[in-house]
Amino acid sequence: MTAPRLARLALMAATALATTAAALPAAQAQPAPNRVLRVAPHADLRTLDPVVASIQITRMHGTMIYETLFAWDSKLNAQPQMVDRFETSADNLTWTFHLRDGLRFHDGQPVTSRDAVASLNRWMARDTAGSKLREYTASLDVVDDRTFVLKLKRPHGSVPFSLGSAVGQIPAIMRESDARTDPTTPVTNTIGSGPFRFNREAWRPGALVVYDRNPDYVPRNEPADGMAGGRVVKLDRVELHIMPDPATAAAALQTGEIDVWEQPAQDLIPVLQRARGIQVEQYLTNQAMLRPNHLYPPFNDPRARLAMAYLVDQADALTAGVGDQQWWTACGAYFVCGSPNGTDAGAQAYSQQNVETAQRLLAEAGYRGERIVMMTTNDIPSIGRMAEVSAAALRAGGMNIDLQFQDWGTVTTRQPKKDPPEQGGWNLFVTFASGATMQSPITNIGTNMGCDRAWVGWPCDEEAERLRNAYVEAVGDEARQKALEALHRRLTEMQPYRLLGQFSQPYARRANVTGLVPGSVMTFWNVEKN
Repeated sequence: MTAPRLARLALMAATALATTAAALPAAQAQPAPNRVLRVAPHADLRTLDPVVASIQITRMHGTMIYETLFAWDSKLNAQPQMVDRFETSADNLTWTFHLRDGLRFHDGQPVTSRDAVASLNRWMARDTAGSKLREYTASLDVVDDRTFVLKLKRPHGSVPFSLGSAVGQIPAIMRESDARTDPTTPVTNTIGSGPFRFNREAWRPGALVVYDRNPDYVPRNEPADGMAGGRVVKLDRVELHIMPDPATAAAALQTGEIDVWEQPAQDLIPVLQRARGIQVEQYLTNQAMLRPNHLYPPFNDPRARLAMAYLVDQADALTAGVGDQQWWTACGAYFVCGSPNGTDAGAQAYSQQNVETAQRLLAEAGYRGERIVMMTTNDIPSIGRMAEVSAAALRAGGMNIDLQFQDWGTVTTRQPKKDPPEQGGWNLFVTFASGATMQSPITNIGTNMGCDRAWVGWPCDEEAERLRNAYVEAVGDEARQKALEALHRRLTEMQPYRLLGQFSQPYARRANVTGLVPGSVMTFWNVEKN
């Protein structure tokens, strides 16, 4: 980055100092300053139900106020969380779970197995890992207030892993009355049993989200490890200050008006690294994707999706969206380069652009220049820039792209709509998901090709689902690797989404903030502000 560019960015941050106080919401009655953590998140919170929405800001919200039966540690191994102990039958078909003592919802009601069973049934109707588990489930029954039993039709090797998922739609345990809400209808109540309580009275959409410490929460005794272990709350309040303008967030961090910037803009990272009292540290590995709608032309035809893959170059998209190559890498692995499942079998053909092949495939798919609606946002700058570059590449190949910019909240509420593009629906959007989400065929939200059970875009391919089942049921490393490669080759033929590569996302904090535990989303238990 050039010196003039750095100077200009520093000047932007300095100029924003004068307006930062106005950008922050008016102060409310609060605990002592060192007991309040102020965070600038990557996006505004619009959807409160983590079983309906898989977006990261809703998952962050969900992990604050809800808990799950198991939780992933830093190595993505499942550890008991709400579960005290469990037993498995010799044939691996019967799983008996016992809830731990001290679990209470924020309204004072005890958490029971009825709540757990209702919550799991709702989650299994929505989530990639959940729907896969449901395929194997024969029954899920309450035994008593603290015990329930899961019986399987055939062995599933990843039951605790699935029940501890912190990606996609998380298996949050809600009150039975809330969990009986239709799985496609967002729950608007926010009564969980987690370490924080959602402060609805202080919530100001577009400006402020507030969580207060749950004084009745009883943490586990184990040390915190990823999402697992003891969730010991050392703060009285966490405030999410919505700051879509990067210069404003950078200025607020440097002056101490916020304590953490969850996803700082990549081009401001050098400025923050030089700033006194600021620490920039690794947070997430993300996989970027261009997601097509498989319900409507042209992308209901796999040839049009292959054309998309031949047209959009990963390096171009990542350079635009992320910048310096130290933060990104081109990758042909749907299940994340560098992970245990990181094969790129079948993907080599799409590592280079091929406009001629793409145009032939489009013609074979019957595309004749019809308008293609691509929705995106500038609220998350990397997404907006990757979308612009992708749109330009698709236009160069002959696609008539209508690129529509909206706020991120509108984009995420539009995603689940199955309306035709000409009636408010969509054909394409760019997004990214954490490497923890995408590293396994069980949790990867984009490679679920189970039709109506799939994530937005609704890809549908019976053969891919057969091969995914083969991976789930494979015994031993050799059999699992063989199943993985067969699945991956099929996915490259079907292109449920165009891989745009992967990138590292750092976070920035003031030096007096300690205790942040790396996980699949940013969490605030165990955090102190000195």
